[in-house]
Amino acid sequence: MAYAEYFASRRDEQLNELNEWLKIPSISALSEHKKDILTAAEWLADTLNKAGLEHIEIHPTDGHPVVYADYLHAPGKPTLLLYGHYDVQPVDPLNLWTTPPFEPNIRDGKLYARGATDDKGQVFMHIKAVEAILSQEGALPVNLKVCIEGEEEIGSVHLTSFLEKHKDMLAADAVLVSDTSLLERGRPAICTGLRGLCSLEVDVTTASTDLHSGTYGGAVPNALHALVSLLASLHDDKGRVAVDGFYEGVPDLSPLMREEFAKQGLDEDKIREGLELSALYGEEGYSFVERVGARPTLELNGVYGGFQGEGTKTVIPKAAHAKITCRLVGDQNPQHVLDAIEAHLKSHIQPGAKVEVRQMEKAFALDIDPSNPFLQLAADAYGKVYGTRALFTKDGGSIPIMESFSRILKAPIVLMGFGLDDENLHAPDEHFNLENFDKGLLTIVEFLKSAGTV
Repeated sequence: MAYAEYFASRRDEQLNELNEWLKIPSISALSEHKKDILTAAEWLADTLNKAGLEHIEIHPTDGHPVVYADYLHAPGKPTLLLYGHYDVQPVDPLNLWTTPPFEPNIRDGKLYARGATDDKGQVFMHIKAVEAILSQEGALPVNLKVCIEGEEEIGSVHLTSFLEKHKDMLAADAVLVSDTSLLERGRPAICTGLRGLCSLEVDVTTASTDLHSGTYGGAVPNALHALVSLLASLHDDKGRVAVDGFYEGVPDLSPLMREEFAKQGLDEDKIREGLELSALYGEEGYSFVERVGARPTLELNGVYGGFQGEGTKTVIPKAAHAKITCRLVGDQNPQHVLDAIEAHLKSHIQPGAKVEVRQMEKAFALDIDPSNPFLQLAADAYGKVYGTRALFTKDGGSIPIMESFSRILKAPIVLMGFGLDDENLHAPDEHFNLENFDKGLLTIVEFLKSAGTV
């Protein structure tokens, strides 16, 4: 039986099975769902067993468990490690969901539920693709290992130590991940770069108490004024970060890379109009896709202080605060970037004010060589099913654990996503387009079969 016919004949059965998993509220961020997390892991382990995988084990961590399985019966063939996650985001605000988040519902060819696209639906496709090959051909064309975690939505807190501890068990020639998106409907993409991340919080203080602006105004430092001036110093008038040393490790954009970005054919006017903006803004000399995919950023995420209530209050605030995150590229070192920003802030604070910096998250950027044979075969697999070969892109977001996989296992990452950017992942009415469920199953089968030739 051809695989298209195989999957078509089992579509309702498989979607019903996926719905069972989607009904489990495996929200990793909320402690009251700890039992649900374990239930979701047990469901996954049972489903992997039914699919024909072996050596299935639910590994405890200091947080939520990691589910492992393998099928190692292809001597001399490559070994792939499938990574994904079974935890999901919280569902608030609940009133904005058209149907309850843990009661899966199909409308207009889309499956609505929390976790439908991020990431249960995409992980499930891999399980069913493996099950199909074993059913149809009796063996896999590659060796396969599976590592599915329950903490991705809270930063994969314990997975890096798990990888270090079990790197021999998880050793592979490539890591296969489906937790990204197509460029748009019908246009597949393989991400070859993820930006790194670092963050910090800034507190500016002045007097020992808030002061009356009539008694002290114009004669003492104002914490809000000091903070606003300080934050304004972080960029120049061309959108470039003005922190000494910030751009160390940032690679120049080669003509070839700029050509690849241009192939995406992104309509900047459409983006601007869709966001109801009069103009886009960013580092001078770069297009939208270049700024998002290949350039670092320093963004203010929150600025607050002083009187926040209704009306006015003639007060000079004693404290003001800011939250800052940076997206990093190339060989930027997040610790170096944080130290450089802290030094800049301390050297630019206005007289009479004090600044305190708290360094927080740190994650390196990930770059993947698109010429790697596994990535080339993945692009071909998309081409056979979607009718257009996948483009190689760079993603502006960060999946910090991908860098850990690459560094610890010394294996290329193959980011074969089947979601769409408008599927409301992390938001109410999350959904998965079933067109990509159907095509994704076939694409994964094509890739696994071709990967056996490497």
